Amino acid sequence: MGEAAWPVAVAVATGLLACMTTRVVRTGSAPSGIVGIALGAVFLAVVSWIDDLHGLSPLARLLAQVVAVTIGLSALPEWHGLLRLALIALVWLWWINLFNFMDGIDGLAAGEAAAIGAGLLLFASVGVGADLASRGLAAAVTGAALGFLVWNWSPARVFLGDVGSVPLGYVLGFLLLGLTVRGDWRIALILPLYFLADATITLTRRLLRGERVWQAHREHFYQQAVRRGLGHAAVVERVIAADLMLIGCGWAAENGWSATALAASAATVAILLTALARGS
Repeated sequence: MGEAAWPVAVAVATGLLACMTTRVVRTGSAPSGIVGIALGAVFLAVVSWIDDLHGLSPLARLLAQVVAVTIGLSALPEWHGLLRLALIALVWLWWINLFNFMDGIDGLAAGEAAAIGAGLLLFASVGVGADLASRGLAAAVTGAALGFLVWNWSPARVFLGDVGSVPLGYVLGFLLLGLTVRGDWRIALILPLYFLADATITLTRRLLRGERVWQAHREHFYQQAVRRGLGHAAVVERVIAADLMLIGCGWAAENGWSATALAASAATVAILLTALARGS
């Protein structure tokens, strides 16, 4: 799976380089934050490639992610305080791993990345999180995910593997946390809410049962749907439809309807999870 994942990694890296080149031309200097994110993503891609080929221990993978997150923290704007920094790092680490966990059927992770990236680009177009670096990264992720989705749609001909899903989750985490620390936390929560809910609820259930959460399983809501007879494409179509609703909720949240938007986004995800659990 590792070799098949390199197209998405190359596409993201190309987008990062294009973003940096544009910034150099316009300002005469390279954006140090984006350089750090690019280095962190490449580092994770290499470690994950080794993991895909030979297998690494959970501790080794976690340590590599800690190194990448530490590099990336310097690129986040306006964070202050050790406690807040530690919380951001923990959330970022969880997001990287849950994104990897959710890469379990054809098209799901690529479709989610494309939806989140498209949402980020939409909001950037109206001035939300619209700095050049973040806009360039969002465009790189969206383009890479859409291009990869053509080949990853069920029945998939290529797969992300860890080498694709881990760095992709890392870059998306940076973009979402960047919104959060700028004060746009509603969008950062709403856009990835399905992945957050599915992975977090599943992990919590497994923890309460005393299971080893790092081991492979088939208990995610999307996996339940497949076990009950829904095809991969049908599951992903439902998720994408919910993601479009979530983008609309994010738009409402940014236009004075915060409480209503948050309630609607929670209801959207709850309906989706219920449907997936029933295989309908």
